[in-house]
This record gives sequence, C-alpha cells and structure tokens, in this order.
Amino acid sequence: MDTNRRLGDIMTTNVITVHLTTTMDVVSDIFEKKNIHHLPVVEKDGTVVGMISKSDYYQLQDSFTLFKRAAAERINQAVFRSLLASEVMSKQVAVLNPDDSVLMAAGYFRENLFHAIPIVDENQRILGIVTTYDLLTYAFQGAAIAN
Repeated sequence: MDTNRRLGDIMTTNVITVHLTTTMDVVSDIFEKKNIHHLPVVEKDGTVVGMISKSDYYQLQDSFTLFKRAAAERINQAVFRSLLASEVMSKQVAVLNPDDSVLMAAGYFRENLFHAIPIVDENQRILGIVTTYDLLTYAFQGAAIAN
C-alpha cells in the first residue's frame, strides 16, 4: 500500500450532505434509507461546518423499549421534526484536502478516533469524504481474505 497516495484518489465524491436548517426527521430518513454512517453539515455554499454521525442519531432516539415501539416511534418523529442539524452536529470537525496523504488520514483516525473526514477545497467547501472503510478498502484492494 502506498501511504503517500493522495486522498483525492480514494475519497468518496458522491457525498450526501445536509444543511444547518435540515430537520432531524430528514436526517433520520437518510440514515434509514442509505448505507452511510456520517453526514457532513454544510452551509448553502458547501462550506463544511459540522458532522452528524449515526451514533449521534441513535443517541437521540427513544427506542430502547421492546414493549412500546409505536409510542417510541411517535416520540422520535415529534422530536426529530423539532430538531435542526445545527443543534445536533459535532461542530469541531477535522478536514483534509485532496492532496493530503492516506498516511495523514490514518493518523487523524488513529489519534482522534474519527471514522470519517470531509475532504475540502481551499475555501473549506466539501469535495468528498474519506472513511475508515475507504482506507481499509484501499489497503486491502486485491488481497484475498481467507475465512
């Protein structure tokens, strides 16, 4: 594996994002329908200002009961309609640029326990995202994994 490989070469470019004023019911719908775990929060011009993880989303849910599932879903819907992404997002988001290396991203993941890093241009506008899954896929491309 070439640890000096550019993040721009391995990042996901078709990034689903939400805006500061997006309600959490929309975020909930995205997490339920898409196979993603991190949603960058952006301003209207695409500037990254936060991140919502699926863990953040799960912590908001009132669904830890087996017996009142319908009631929990009604509560979740009411709460999610009233919360904005800006109220839930993590505001301190590390970002990298496409010319940064795979090694640099691995260091960020390891030292900060991040699982996703938005890739931005010189104006902090989102270009892509790199996740720990992306790094693992890159590191083990072409490798036969035995059972």
